[in-house]
Amino acid sequence: MKRIILMFLLNFFYAPVTLIKLSYYSHHRDKYSREFLYNFLQDITFHALKGGKVTVITEGAQNIPTDSNFIFFPNHQGFFDVLAIIAGCNIPFSVVYKKEVKNIPFLKDVFKCLYALDIDRKDVRQSLTVINKMADEVKMGHNFLIFAEGTRSRQGNTLLDFKGGSFKSAYKAKCPVVPVALIDTYKPFDIGDIKPVSVTVKYLPPIPYEEYSSLKTHELAALVKSKIQGAIDV
Repeated sequence: MKRIILMFLLNFFYAPVTLIKLSYYSHHRDKYSREFLYNFLQDITFHALKGGKVTVITEGAQNIPTDSNFIFFPNHQGFFDVLAIIAGCNIPFSVVYKKEVKNIPFLKDVFKCLYALDIDRKDVRQSLTVINKMADEVKMGHNFLIFAEGTRSRQGNTLLDFKGGSFKSAYKAKCPVVPVALIDTYKPFDIGDIKPVSVTVKYLPPIPYEEYSSLKTHELAALVKSKIQGAIDV
């Protein structure tokens, strides 16, 4: 919370106008391209990082597919995760997020600009609907991100089990799966201080559909987890 306050204070002149624009864009998003909205969110992210004294180290950006649509599967450490990925990825993507945060001011407008989908993991039918919707969106030419752990690990760089159900959308879309290793991304918002901090985002080589199509969802989940754990342990 302290760092969020710092981000706003050190962007005193930028923040008010930007929040007005964000609200307007989110309520009139059909007037703008997804690329325009994503670039706008990247600009917000740039100012937030600068004001919050956060450095994002990006590795492996060349692994992000440019010739096909894809789904990011990162580990989940904290509320900063998506910002860290936006900071280093110039290709627009949408997000699947838990329904509990859908009405939080500012976040709800960001999610609308991202064309994000909210998921209720306690509701199997609703979750399946979201998974199918995500697959359809990828087939239509959009990229997505979903956290396969389902919730923040709350254990720093230690991973929880990756849920196989999160990968059903990739099978349905027959798209590349891109593992993303997030390192120390819990620190900006979860440790309660405002000292300068660095986080690392590693985009790992994508796994083409042809390489995982014969695997069961839980096997793909375990494979992606092992690749991310290996990248964290290096």
